[in-house]
Amino acid sequence: MENIFETHAHYDDEAFDEDRQQLLEKLPKQGVCGIITAGADLKSSVAAVELAEKYSYIYAAVGIHPENITENFDDNYLAKLEKLVNSSEKVVAVGEIGLDYHFRDDNKQTQKEVFANQIKLANKYNLPVLVHDREAHADTMEILKSANPKGVVHCFSGSVEMAHEVVKLGMYLGIGGVVTFKNAKTIVDVVREMPLEVMVLETDAPYMAPVPFRGKRCDSSMIKYTAEKIAEIKNIDAQRVCDVTKSNAMKLFGIK
Repeated sequence: MENIFETHAHYDDEAFDEDRQQLLEKLPKQGVCGIITAGADLKSSVAAVELAEKYSYIYAAVGIHPENITENFDDNYLAKLEKLVNSSEKVVAVGEIGLDYHFRDDNKQTQKEVFANQIKLANKYNLPVLVHDREAHADTMEILKSANPKGVVHCFSGSVEMAHEVVKLGMYLGIGGVVTFKNAKTIVDVVREMPLEVMVLETDAPYMAPVPFRGKRCDSSMIKYTAEKIAEIKNIDAQRVCDVTKSNAMKLFGIK
């Protein structure tokens, strides 16, 4: 399989510390033609930019993940993110940003403010956003409708109705390994209902490995199992899934 475009991974993660270079040199030989590696705080955003500068097929997203909005949170985060956005042409998105009410729901207002501020930064530079939405569908959609960014709802976990709302905003649905899980129902319905032209593929590596690797460290080569599952659901060829989603990703991230 070729034309595998990974729209959401975390290759700065310590899970890759022992073999990062070997893995990233090997992935293009396994059909991976592009990767967006995403930051989750200021330190990992810097690391994402450094990886993008080192490998021609890797691009960076910079942002603050909602789990990292803690009491000792850096108040100067926006200025620092803006500096990173301007530090390299390989920065093609703001992310991973969003809301997470599973991890904690006692700071909802702060999460919403930080999310909205980062969308404003993305809109200022005409960059897409990588949106994290966990148990926060209503507030996520309210902010997206208000700010109207371009981007991806990462690891999409909403209903078919929500998928239609996201697409109506001009955004894409991030489809990952969850679609291969035995207990996956809603995401299978979403994939069946929505056209391929509104989807992008992702792993969330090193997390969320698809079946048959569930529970193991994930990497971008495993996207092929997600593509095969989507192909099975839609009764089309798996290579077509990769071709169309690659085209979608390149269009969204402005990659020639």
